[in-house]
Amino acid sequence: MSGAEMSDPWLILLVVVPLLAAPLCVLVRSPAGAWAMATAVAWGVFAIAVKLLIGVLDQGEAVYRIGGWDAPWGIEYRLDLLGAFVVLIVAAIGAVVMPYAKRSIEREIRRDRIYLFYAMMMLNLSGLLGITVTGDAFNLFVFLEISSLSSYVLISLGQDRRALTAAFRYLIMGTIGATFYIIGVGLMYQMTGTLNFTGLRTIMPAVIDTRTVAAALAFLSVGISLKLALFPLHFWLPNAYTFAPSAVSAFLAATATKVSAYVLLRILFTVFGEVDLFAAFPLQPILITMAIAAMFLASLSAIWQQNVKRMLAYSSIAQVGYIVLGFALASEAGLTGAIIHMFNHALMKGTAFMAIGAVIHATGAVTLKDLEGIGKRMPYTMGAFVVAGLGLIGVPLTPGFISKWQLVSAALELDMWPLAALILLSSLLAVMYVWRVFEVAYLREPKITTRVEAPLSMLLPTWILALAVLYFGTNATFTLNVAQTAAQRLMGGL
Repeated sequence: MSGAEMSDPWLILLVVVPLLAAPLCVLVRSPAGAWAMATAVAWGVFAIAVKLLIGVLDQGEAVYRIGGWDAPWGIEYRLDLLGAFVVLIVAAIGAVVMPYAKRSIEREIRRDRIYLFYAMMMLNLSGLLGITVTGDAFNLFVFLEISSLSSYVLISLGQDRRALTAAFRYLIMGTIGATFYIIGVGLMYQMTGTLNFTGLRTIMPAVIDTRTVAAALAFLSVGISLKLALFPLHFWLPNAYTFAPSAVSAFLAATATKVSAYVLLRILFTVFGEVDLFAAFPLQPILITMAIAAMFLASLSAIWQQNVKRMLAYSSIAQVGYIVLGFALASEAGLTGAIIHMFNHALMKGTAFMAIGAVIHATGAVTLKDLEGIGKRMPYTMGAFVVAGLGLIGVPLTPGFISKWQLVSAALELDMWPLAALILLSSLLAVMYVWRVFEVAYLREPKITTRVEAPLSMLLPTWILALAVLYFGTNATFTLNVAQTAAQRLMGGL
């Protein structure tokens, strides 16, 4: 793995292709035509993501300067190993969800709005990928808004009228988060005169002791934490994931919070990478407290939920806690655990939401009471959910075990024994809420004994992710190596 740079025009195509596909979906208007276009684009973007990751592994960072202008005068796209890993997560989930979405949304969205769904999915995909590849703080804000605005529309397309309320609440919270972020960017620009991440990293040591930079860090942290749904700024997420169409819940749960975590990671360890941020500001105790609160309180909330999508939504808030805890440890092992959990959780939570979406499509059931005996009626669908559930618990030979073991090891490495114990204890709460689904699905008699399964176009993508969960749970050499190398490079400035 070289530390060199390579100029790569595929970086701009990664963002532009889905961005251009969005208005084309509107022009096509036909549900089948819009689906075919969106699916082709999603798989094309996935191919580009794989190519970029291989290129970064072989040749070092990929850079593309728009218009040939060097930073800070021009906008620079820059993709390092961490960024390439996150791009792969987003593109892979998008490629799997698109085939799944065709039959799913036919049941959940009015036919005359289906083309809007695909247009917004393309905008969302473009925004999330743009956030990851841009090397400019203001350009990141632009892509953040593209992804957020399209998310509001996607959530509002849900058939339950409460989807509109959920989307509106998300819009309010998302707008506050974006406002905090852009104020932080403005304060940083006031002190440094640049918006480029590399330039900010170079200049930051000279201005770190100023109140303006302290205020900038506070605004950035709060703004990103709102987007990340970090406790206690998470109140928009449960309703958003619960009432959104199933394909939207699966896509956003697997990608949106991971990209927001990436932004927080980039701010803490790239923009402030040349200073000892955790010595200059009392960030570590704050982040650890919020992470632990998320791990326990969100898991406790999940235990009491009757709606399985809402249960999974609270589970996502808890899993965000694990990721942020890895950041807060500010060690190579901690960052490795956080980065690999971003990847692993995307696979597990995407599988879980897609499996429940398949159940909703086939039976209309989403509450625990209605899912009695569903494991016998839909064995293949619920088999995928079992795989995801075991991963969320952290059972050995699943990706969740690898993530949590890495975080426990990081805590022990820093002699934080109580923290390691809390990580293990919080996993017991995951056992409780996942077991509630298992118990209802497999240990109770079904009210109707007829076998029923979701369409193959939904079942196959669900099992692609489920098999990925099984594979990366038993063979994590590649993902661990990538996460560890990315963590080493992030810690290089501390």
